[in-house]
Amino acid sequence: MTIYGIKTCSTVGKARKFMKENGIAFDFVDYKVESVDEAKIREWLKQVDINILFNNKGKKYRDLELKERNLDDDGKIAWMAKENYLLKRPVIEYGEGKVLVAYDEEVYKKTFL
Repeated sequence: MTIYGIKTCSTVGKARKFMKENGIAFDFVDYKVESVDEAKIREWLKQVDINILFNNKGKKYRDLELKERNLDDDGKIAWMAKENYLLKRPVIEYGEGKVLVAYDEEVYKKTFL
C-alpha cells in the first residue's frame, strides 16, 4: 500500500493515523518531495473518476484561476501533473492496482479491516 499526499495535510494525517492504529503497513509519498507524473495520474484514472481526483475546491485551483479556463479532461490531467496540489488527498494505492481517494473512516474500515 502506498499513500500519496502532503505530510502537513490534515486528511492525509488522518489516513496515516488510521493505518498505523490498525497495524496496516504503508509507504508514504509526499508530493513536496516526489511529484506524481502524468502517467501515474492516468493509471489512477482507470480506477477513479477525474472529478473525484481533481481538486477544484482548493486554494491552488483558485490561485491558478483554473475555473476560468474551462479545462477538459486532458487539461485537468496536465495541470494535476504540473501542480500535484490539484490532486485530492490522500490517494491510496492498494491491492492489485486499486485506488481510493480522500479520507472516509467508514470506507477505510470496510476496505482495509
